Amino acid sequence: MTALVVLVARLVLAGVFLVAGLAKLADRDGTRTALVGFGAPRGLSTPLALVLPLAEIAVALLLLPAATALYGALAALALVALFSGVIAISLARGKTPDCHCFGQLHSAPASWKTLARNGLLGVVGLVAVAGTVGEDSVSAVAWVRELAPSELVAVVVGVTSALLLAVGGLAFVSLMRSYGRVLTRLDRVETALARAGLDLEAELGMPAIGREPGTPAPAFTARSVDGEEISLASLDASGLPTLLLFTSPGCGPCKALMPQVAAWQQEHAETVSIVVASSGVLEDARAERDDHSLENVLLDENDELYELFEANGTPSAVLIGSGGQIASWVASGREWIEQLVEQALGGAPSEGLSLGTEAPAVELPALGGDTVSLESLRGRDTLLLFWNPSCGFCRDLHEDVLAWEASASDADPRLVIVSSGDAVGTRAEGFASLVLLDESLVAGSALGANGTPMAVLIDAHGRIASHVVAGGEAVLDLARSLVTA
Repeated sequence: MTALVVLVARLVLAGVFLVAGLAKLADRDGTRTALVGFGAPRGLSTPLALVLPLAEIAVALLLLPAATALYGALAALALVALFSGVIAISLARGKTPDCHCFGQLHSAPASWKTLARNGLLGVVGLVAVAGTVGEDSVSAVAWVRELAPSELVAVVVGVTSALLLAVGGLAFVSLMRSYGRVLTRLDRVETALARAGLDLEAELGMPAIGREPGTPAPAFTARSVDGEEISLASLDASGLPTLLLFTSPGCGPCKALMPQVAAWQQEHAETVSIVVASSGVLEDARAERDDHSLENVLLDENDELYELFEANGTPSAVLIGSGGQIASWVASGREWIEQLVEQALGGAPSEGLSLGTEAPAVELPALGGDTVSLESLRGRDTLLLFWNPSCGFCRDLHEDVLAWEASASDADPRLVIVSSGDAVGTRAEGFASLVLLDESLVAGSALGANGTPMAVLIDAHGRIASHVVAGGEAVLDLARSLVTA
């Protein structure tokens, strides 16, 4: 057996016992709990939680010099045998306490894998013992005496850095495992709450930043980057809600959001007016406008609009309803801004058809494959619910719709879902009601429903019996009023 192999075996043992001892010292409470779990008397657990890691550290130190290497190897082998015996007895009794072998760096329930790992460590110990007995031992630290002072400092720094890196790496791995377990448990909690009808995001709601919704929006006059004068009154004259978006050309998150803003402006120009208030100088604001083909860009160089609406950071946005009322708190950050856009699209005003007029003769394919005309629904009041599986507000309303289906009686209006999503996504919603597919928005356009979720009541004679309502709460209020009636 070569001296190098024996030396490596001793160094491996020393490293394992040193890390294990230091980790147990750093977490003595956990060590006490583990000792009790393996059968140690509770009264002795406190002194044992100190003696055990000190013994492991002593073994590690004994393994390094040639003069004490044999004693260190024998002690290491004895500790490995003791640990293995205790674990085997616990497993035989059907107990699997946390081994706490490396303190908080790594703690997992004892198993036969733990025994196998200890067996490998025992083999290393046997190699160290046999090699130390059969040959002259090689010191792992004798070469230190031959180093110059500068070399000694370099070695100490290097060894210390390596130990810190190893301990930090193990700690990071342990932290990531714990974090993964926490995320898994949180996911289970959120799933359970969702099944119970609770939406955490909806419960938390948008932070109350800025002016209170429902209060009049402050009057303002600003100039666009082209020099056009824009005021609150001119924006309100369009009859559309206005999403006022506060940005800065030097803001990284703002730059990342701009392509999406340009897409919103093009796709939803008839539903919501998206106005960008840029705090940059005129040249930067124009360059940003040109780079992303933006429209409705105002210059807010001195942050006057930003402060007037009590915004908080960029990007942020506030929704102003038609009529000049504040319709939302200030949404800070991309995620809240996206939800605010959904709110604007779902809650956009719609005149719909006049009450008492006949519903249009629209024919749509049913999810089952047949073609159904609205005229064929006469004979019973019908609540048309305009839906899209990918709509966030529809997602919030989903459980309520399923509950409506489960509780409705024959005396209640018939529920008919008009989905603008595809067949696959709509079928996955699991509705028991009649589902019609309207990907081209034929029925929505004919009835004045320009978003989701929206609803309208058609009476048994095929006449419009309610105004089109928009948003989850309005839909639920309409449904509840019908049941009450």
